[in-house]
Amino acid sequence: MSQVFVCGLGAVSPAGWDVAAMRQALGRGVPLPIDLLARPGWSKPLRSRLVPAPKTIGRPPFMSQPRLRRASPITFYAASATLEALAPLQTVAGARYNSDCRLGVISCLNTGCVQYSCRFWGEALQDPSTASPLLFPETVFSAPASHVSALLGNTPSVYTLIGDPATFLQGLSLAIDWLEEGQVEACVVVGAEETNWLLADALWHLEHSAILSGGAGALCLSLNPAWSIGTALTAITSTHTITRRIGRAAAALAMRRELPSSQTGDLLCDGTSDSYRSSAPELAAWRDWTSPRLSPKRILGEGLMAAAAWQCVAGVDALVQGQYTGVNVSLAGGSQQAIGARFERIPLATVPPQPAL
Repeated sequence: MSQVFVCGLGAVSPAGWDVAAMRQALGRGVPLPIDLLARPGWSKPLRSRLVPAPKTIGRPPFMSQPRLRRASPITFYAASATLEALAPLQTVAGARYNSDCRLGVISCLNTGCVQYSCRFWGEALQDPSTASPLLFPETVFSAPASHVSALLGNTPSVYTLIGDPATFLQGLSLAIDWLEEGQVEACVVVGAEETNWLLADALWHLEHSAILSGGAGALCLSLNPAWSIGTALTAITSTHTITRRIGRAAAALAMRRELPSSQTGDLLCDGTSDSYRSSAPELAAWRDWTSPRLSPKRILGEGLMAAAAWQCVAGVDALVQGQYTGVNVSLAGGSQQAIGARFERIPLATVPPQPAL
């Protein structure tokens, strides 16, 4: 694998609409307050952690783009995280970013556009003759990637990956392929989810203690060292498929063996939560880890694909802030695969000067 540089990161979470808000919440180490979601037909509400409204006066400018007039919240989350991840590239690449820079977008989803799906099929079941066809395009998995691409206006390569949360690292791997093949000069990989009573109910049936949340996380990758923010993606493990013969515990352990052991200055960013049942495979795989660890789900909630992206963003942000020299990211997916990644801090002084544009 070529040396792949991280040139931007973005996040939307129950803590707020940028990486700084998420960093502050994770730094405090206190789980965010729980919001209540009403479930039709039930008197008892469901628990969730919702993304707050943006703190800016009025709607953020990108939300006024005509293409987004009917977009689902998951699209707004993905768009905001993507734009934040591209901000450093805009600064260093200047005009090229707006004109001939070949930019790729990979959107990773687990549940997708649930709010509009719930609304559309609710209308269809109530009275098929009056169900709004304008809602249907927002129910498909490719809607967020399509909208983000239109918002950026210059994305020759756009793709959507669907799977369990570990698929986010598959998205990073695909981005590396595109970069090495010369299809793009930079690629944003974004993982996003939205909240809805339907999802909260389904999650409650699977794991009573889980708290559903939503949002997005994004990383921008490039092979150009001049665009680096001082970190590099140095390794992605093999994909260890979860099967009847190879359970989550075995897959997580196989993934863990491909990543470095505890070292001074290292951080483990794992996917464990307050639920021992769902966290047990990862806890067992990393029981020998003695360096610091960070578990975003314990603070932000079960964000599914967004939570996987938060792990990567939080780990890279810790490197950028100078807190650590290396980060292992561990993802033991819910049903498909276990996969991990390694990020390392690189001295900015070693980055060659930016070439003339």
